[in-house]
Amino acid sequence: MSIEALVQFSRKYGSDPRFVLAGGGNTSYKTEGTLFVKASGTSLASITADGFVKMDRAALDAIMTHVYPSDPAAREAEALRDLMHARCAGEEGKRPSVETLLHNLFPQKYVLHVHPALVNGLTCSVDGEKTARALFPDALWIGQSEPGYVLAKTCSDRIAAYAEKNGAAPQVVFLQNHGVFFAAESSDALDTLVTRVMDAIASRIVREPDLTASEADTAAAASVAPLLRMLSAPDGCAIVRFLNNREIERFAASQETFAPLVEPFTPDHIVYCKAEPLFLTETEPQAVIAAFRAFRERRGFDPRIVFLRGVGMFSVGATEKDAETAESVFLDAMKIAVYAENFGGASHMTPALADFIIHWEVESYRAKVSGGKSAGAPLSGKIALVTGSAQGFGAGIAEYLASEGAAVVIADMNASGAAAEAEKIRSEIGTPSLSVAANVSDEDSVRKMIEQTVLAFGGLDIFVNNAGIVRAGSLEEMTKSNFELVTAVNYTAYFLCVKYATVPMKLQRLASPEYMSDVIEINSKSGLAGSNKNFAYAGSKFGGIGLTQSFALELAPYGIKVNAICPGNFLDGPLWSDPDRGLFVQYLRAGKVPGAKTVADVRAYYEAKVPLGRGCRTEDVACAVSYIIRQKYETGQAIPVTGGQEMLN
Repeated sequence: MSIEALVQFSRKYGSDPRFVLAGGGNTSYKTEGTLFVKASGTSLASITADGFVKMDRAALDAIMTHVYPSDPAAREAEALRDLMHARCAGEEGKRPSVETLLHNLFPQKYVLHVHPALVNGLTCSVDGEKTARALFPDALWIGQSEPGYVLAKTCSDRIAAYAEKNGAAPQVVFLQNHGVFFAAESSDALDTLVTRVMDAIASRIVREPDLTASEADTAAAASVAPLLRMLSAPDGCAIVRFLNNREIERFAASQETFAPLVEPFTPDHIVYCKAEPLFLTETEPQAVIAAFRAFRERRGFDPRIVFLRGVGMFSVGATEKDAETAESVFLDAMKIAVYAENFGGASHMTPALADFIIHWEVESYRAKVSGGKSAGAPLSGKIALVTGSAQGFGAGIAEYLASEGAAVVIADMNASGAAAEAEKIRSEIGTPSLSVAANVSDEDSVRKMIEQTVLAFGGLDIFVNNAGIVRAGSLEEMTKSNFELVTAVNYTAYFLCVKYATVPMKLQRLASPEYMSDVIEINSKSGLAGSNKNFAYAGSKFGGIGLTQSFALELAPYGIKVNAICPGNFLDGPLWSDPDRGLFVQYLRAGKVPGAKTVADVRAYYEAKVPLGRGCRTEDVACAVSYIIRQKYETGQAIPVTGGQEMLN
């Protein structure tokens, strides 16, 4: 039952965002001879019995009496070697938590080590030790120390001295700038202990962090995110997220208000956010580029967190998960800074300790196993937006791009359909996705669509102009309103989308001069040859090819390739087969197919026109999309995908 209790309380605290940060924290249970401690890289929120490493306590005790080299790197390497040797038989595939030695120091059966922002507001404050002694006279306070063996040795000596003085080991140990240990003989007693400590600290809090959403200058944010993305990863394999709330707004107001966040509070902040964030004061592209490069030159690393004065916060990661983790961890740093105001102000890690963490192998390993991993797919790291992608060709193209590793934005007037498609991609394919409700014929809606994309992912690499509409009819039947509707969606909207989609693409090229992006128009075979009693559609598609060629000439200097794909008839899709508004029904009613009496007659007629004997399919278009993206020497082209029905001269 003890291991089951360990799993239960581990999950309880691991799933509570007040206690665990970035999947961190660790727990343990011990018997006289063995210690079961959380494996490194394992999340407490979902841990099972297999997520713990069984350790030999005698071997762990021996580590504490061993004499290690004075050189920090050699010392930590040897201590880690001995820690790995202390695993029991059958545990060789697991790596024990970095704090394993500390867990073994407590005689109590159950130990919980967590980093609540509320507690760290105390441990990372000027008056933290004094306040802790007043609130918790039975607790132990450990000052700043290098983690690993040195911290374990320090705690060993202090816990032994405490036990000798008080007749028992402490139940609560505060680690300055490093969280808190709770120890008890049962999980229920542990819960009681945790509640007592948290409530006592909370009673001293005058001001809580205000994470209420706040309006931001999203245009300014969208003008900076693509630059940060490409400066961090010139190949585009990065995600940049933007966030603003009232607390961010307060810290971003000036260099002075930002000062408490410049230095790190805990090792977690260094591991996931680096040792210092970047504070930008301008949005002009060259100024942003210069500030980023100057930071890199001064610090020797790229920032993971960037604040833009008066605007908000950006988090940068190789993957969406990396960026999300950096964001959540830095929000924790902000909470700590606010809580520390209640205890005399912020007290950061010393530069020497921060430098040790930066170069410590254990923390490098923890960051590696905790971060998101690129799947290595051809489009990993790319950001794609597909209009009209809640269903049909658009959904198929979006799913193809996602299967190739791209983060995909599903943009459609059908907001619920777009949300469902985005969720399908996340759950079934496992790549990042975002849904955006957009009317591509409305300029403000298009601007917001691109802005939302950039603020969510940091840029745009592949824009697929897929949204389209058909209104068939003869000259006598076609109304001016229907003609203008087709023109607005198929022609004018293409111009609007390219106008705004290429803004982040140009910024990306500015920061990474060799980088290339793609605009792909899903045109039609009707853009290659006239279409009887369907002139509104055909005219808009002929115009689309003209726009494609013209855009290609204008955008080539920015590394933006512009090409069109001209699919044949997608006979199985809703455009054709919808029973009320599909083209089969429209063409039957318009008398476009001589002698046709039924929808089946219309379908057979169009299948007979194709040398390969079938309608176009999503996978056919996906192949063309793949070619356009991969090739680097074609622009302004209209590529037929018609089964031979239309052939270029």
